[in-house]
Amino acid sequence: MMKMMMKVMKMSELLLIISCVLCVSFCEDDLYENVFISGCSDSDGEMMYGVEGEEIWYADFRNQRGVDALPDFADLSEFPGFYEQAVAEFQLCKQNLEVVRDDMKNIPLESDPPSSPIIYIRDNMELGVNNTLICHVTGFYPAPVKVSWTKNGKNVTEGTSINVPYPNKDGSYRQSSRLEFIPQQGDMYSCSVSHPSLSQPLTRIWDVEVQQPGVGPAVFCGLGVTVGLLGVAAGTFFLIKGNKCN
Repeated sequence: MMKMMMKVMKMSELLLIISCVLCVSFCEDDLYENVFISGCSDSDGEMMYGVEGEEIWYADFRNQRGVDALPDFADLSEFPGFYEQAVAEFQLCKQNLEVVRDDMKNIPLESDPPSSPIIYIRDNMELGVNNTLICHVTGFYPAPVKVSWTKNGKNVTEGTSINVPYPNKDGSYRQSSRLEFIPQQGDMYSCSVSHPSLSQPLTRIWDVEVQQPGVGPAVFCGLGVTVGLLGVAAGTFFLIKGNKCN
């Protein structure tokens, strides 16, 4: 925890983050760790609430809304007034950022690169049905990373969002970007991750490939029957050949 706090202090030139870890006990034997992160840069703000290492809610300032980060099947809680509180926190954070920058401008920044991006689909694949691609990176410092998307080689901004950096126990961060899309056979998507520690972005490609129902088993079954018939024919041939020789 001390290492993480030192890193947060050193990153003030890029981003001011206030992190609060609260352990709440609902029963004598159960202990839950709640995490609240509020942060800002010169151009953007961040506010996130998590429980037990899972992101529950975050503020999407670009689209001016709060986002429930859990899957649809989860039992989501209500967060009335959270986004309005996040806007107020953002304004206060920007004021504090100027003060911190002046006090710590001579402290050098450490830098750790992010891991290679991982792309995965949120729901089961079904062509023509709305879905979400998720691009996840971890292990980087300082926060945040920048993530850009492409579809068939062209930049995509509509339907994209990115959550607040979530702290790891070693003082680094992890972050996920989402792209809402409609899968079509043959489409190709990519996410590129930029960070001050990288000389060039890290890019991962994801293709829409859906196997036609029954094609695989039918092919193997057909091959099996063909090979079997050839074996029977060959056996019959050699049997007749042998009888003639006798």
